[in-house]
Order: sequence, then structure tokens, then C-alpha cells
Amino acid sequence: MFKKVFIIICIAALSACGQLVSNAKKEFADDLSAAIVQHDEPETVKQALPAYLILIDSMVRGDDENIGLLISASRLYASYASVFVEQPERKKKLSQRAFVYAHRALCLHVGNTNVAACNLKQSSYARYEDALKKFKLEDIDVLFTLGSAWAGVVQANSSDWNAVAELPKVKATIERVLALNPDYSHGDVHGYMGVMQSLLPPAMGGKPELAKQHFENALAVSDRKNPMALLMYAEKYARLVFDRELHDTLLKELLELDPADTPSRLITVIAQTRARTLLAQADDYF
Repeated sequence: MFKKVFIIICIAALSACGQLVSNAKKEFADDLSAAIVQHDEPETVKQALPAYLILIDSMVRGDDENIGLLISASRLYASYASVFVEQPERKKKLSQRAFVYAHRALCLHVGNTNVAACNLKQSSYARYEDALKKFKLEDIDVLFTLGSAWAGVVQANSSDWNAVAELPKVKATIERVLALNPDYSHGDVHGYMGVMQSLLPPAMGGKPELAKQHFENALAVSDRKNPMALLMYAEKYARLVFDRELHDTLLKELLELDPADTPSRLITVIAQTRARTLLAQADDYF
């Protein structure tokens, strides 16, 4: 009897130790993300981040059912691919890795309770849309991670019609996040919708006025301190409808932001650099 009790205690201790290690990995990834977004020198982050991405890969490899770690890994890869990578093939591969991590996190999260959501590419649009309705507020982190990573894949493969054909499901995913919490992530959800509604001009079925409303909502939610919302509003909407006055006003407002007074110093500094380039090109564009 004593041996059996001892074995049970040992197993319980090992299980608790494993959970502590798993939690420590997630905390490290979260702390790394927090440190990155508050850095104010993009080139340092650009040069340092690849090594940490490989480190995150190794952590996932040893703990591939850690949902929180998978979410952090997906977000790091998606951010790096969208912000720092310009080569098309690299962007495709890194965006796909971000999506794979997000998809794995979603499937682990839903288990057997929402198979259509996990089989998102095989499911019809109608079935996937029904599956999204099952998600609740407590599911929002994994759902937004999936939607944003998926949007990155579509953007990186914009010349591939098979990838572009997935856009309606991506939009449905982001719309579900909006329905659960329209204020989530400092207005980033509205920003994603604004960009997706700006992909086509009105003559080709685009809905720029919906894009404008989403960008305005993103700025309202963030107290006009979301740098990417200001940048995308100018670059994706104002340029689409050839509104020079709005374009310049938004970019100048972005340049007046204090990076220390925004959710991400790093993104603000990067967005301000892009804003200066767009303003310098404005005479040629308009």
C-alpha cells in the first residue's frame, strides 16, 4: 500500500512540475512579446528576433499542446513577417508558420466540441460560419490569433487565387471577434476589417465606406492612439478614394503621436517612418 501511495505522489509531483515548466515557457514567450512591442529601435529588434523565433520553435517542439505558447509563437511569427520581411517567399513561409501555430492552438482549444472550426479549410463557408457562432468571449484570444495569422497568409499570397478565395472565411473569423468584443486589442480588430474592406475599389465590388467606418471605430476605441489604424486608414482607404486632404491629415496626426503614450512603441516608430515616406510620395500619387 505504501509503495502505491508513494508512486501516486511521485506521479502527481511530476505532473505538477511539468505544468510549472509549461507555464514558465508561456510566461517567457509573453514577456518576450511585451519587451519587443515596447522597444523603440526597430533595427535592433529586426536583427535579434530571428534567433528568438527559433528558440520559440524549440519550446513548442517540447510542449506542442501548450495553447498559450502556441498563441504567443503565432503572434511573434505573424508580427515579424508583416513588419520586417519584404522578400515574398520568406513572407509566405513565415506567415504560414504563424498560421500553423494558430490553427494548432485553435484545434487544441476546441477539442472535439467544434470539429468544423478546426477543419476550417475543408468546411464549407456556411458550416464554418455556423461553427464560429459557438465561440464565446473566453475564446477570443485564440480566435483573434487565428484570424490575424490567416489574414497574413492571404496577404502574403495575394497573387494566388486559392489563398484569396479564403478571404471570406478570414473576414467571418474577424467579424466573430468583433461581435464578442468590439474593443478588443485597442481597436486592432476594426483595423483588420478596414484593411480587408479596402482591398478592392468600388468599381470591382469593394466597400470603402465600410472600411472608413471600421477605421473610425478603431481610432475611437484606442482614443486615436492606434498607430496602425492611422497608417492603414491613410494608405488603404484615403489613397483608394483619392482623398488627399484626409490622407495628409491622418499621417500628420500619426507623426504627432508620442510612442511612449501608445500601446506599442515599436509599432508606432515603424508606422511613423512609413508615414514620412507616404507624405513624401503624396504629390506623385495624387
